[in-house]
Formats: sequence, C-alpha cells, structure tokens
Amino acid sequence: MMHEDLQPAVEGPDLPRSPQRIERVRTVLQHRQPDLTVVIENIHDPHNVSAMLRSCDAVGVMRVELVYSRERFPSIGKRSSSSAGKWVERRKHLSAESCYTTLRLEGFAIYATSLDSASAPLYELDLTGKVALVFGNEHRGVSEHAALLADRTFKIPMLGMIESLNVSVACAVTLYEALRQRLGRGDLHRSKLSTDHFEALLDEWLQR
Repeated sequence: MMHEDLQPAVEGPDLPRSPQRIERVRTVLQHRQPDLTVVIENIHDPHNVSAMLRSCDAVGVMRVELVYSRERFPSIGKRSSSSAGKWVERRKHLSAESCYTTLRLEGFAIYATSLDSASAPLYELDLTGKVALVFGNEHRGVSEHAALLADRTFKIPMLGMIESLNVSVACAVTLYEALRQRLGRGDLHRSKLSTDHFEALLDEWLQR
C-alpha cells in the first residue's frame, strides 16, 4: 500500500495566493467529505477512471482507493480528467483484502456494486455514514471475491433492456445519491476536517 504523489502545478490566471483563490480553495475544502470514498478495482479504460475522478471531486471525495491486481493502472491525462486527479488523492493496494482491511481499520463500511439478485437497490442504502463504494472492471464488474468480502452489495435500478450502466456513469449516479442524502441531513453546513488538517491542506493546495 502506498500513496501516489500529487504534482503541484500552477492553475489559471489567478496568483496562487490571491484573495479569490484562497476563498475558492477554502470553500472547496469546507465541503470535502473524508467519510466518503470510492474503490476502483481493475478498471482499465483511462477515460472511465478520469470521469470517475471528476465525479469524486465534484461531490467532495478526498481520496480514492485503487485496487489493481489484474490490470495496470491507466495513464490519466490532465485534459481527460479536467485536472481532477490533482485534487483527489489516490491510494494504491495490491488486493481487495488489503484495501478492505485498511478501510475497516479507518471505520468505513464497504458497499460493492453487483448485479446479483440479493443486492439491495441503491436508493435503500444509507450513505450518510462512513462508507466506501466499490466499482469494478468494465467487462467483469466487481470481482466475486471483492463482492463477497464487502459488507453489502447494491445495484442501481434499471428499467430498460440493458443490464448495467457504464462504470463511470454508475459511479456518478451513486455518488450523487450519497450527496443528496448528505445535503438533506445538513452535512455540508460544517467542515468535517479538523482545524489543523484543514489549515495544512489549505497551505498545500495553494501551492498546487
């Protein structure tokens, strides 16, 4: 298990520490959701991964978990991810077991996508707690092993002839359901980061 370095970069015409940029970064950090994460298991298409990172950034996910035991992690272009990879941390794991062990030690419940008939509909899940959402390979889906090890499996209701959504779309639908629930509970009215962590991230982000 290891952290992937995030490369600092100059963003836009604003000076790194202009009042406007400081205010924008503060606002984004205030809405970050450290109790919501996504597990990406062996997804090989860089466009799908990029789209998932964009959705993660959009709803305030701070870090995604990468489980690459069969595929190589794809190269993510700045353009395809709209620089979302710069704002969402990535932590690598060699197996679902090591990923889940780490997440459970941190207090996360683990919900994996699965088309199994026993899977709960997405809209029956409580996504306001500390939860990790697992999405799998474009063709194979979440591996059987990773699904079995999860605390629960779920699926997005589908009313058409096609059984499943594109994985990046499924990720976006699920994350926005989590955001909807959290907005309804008033979660975004306060920062979930400690003061020290918030200030450290503020200083770090202003240098990117």
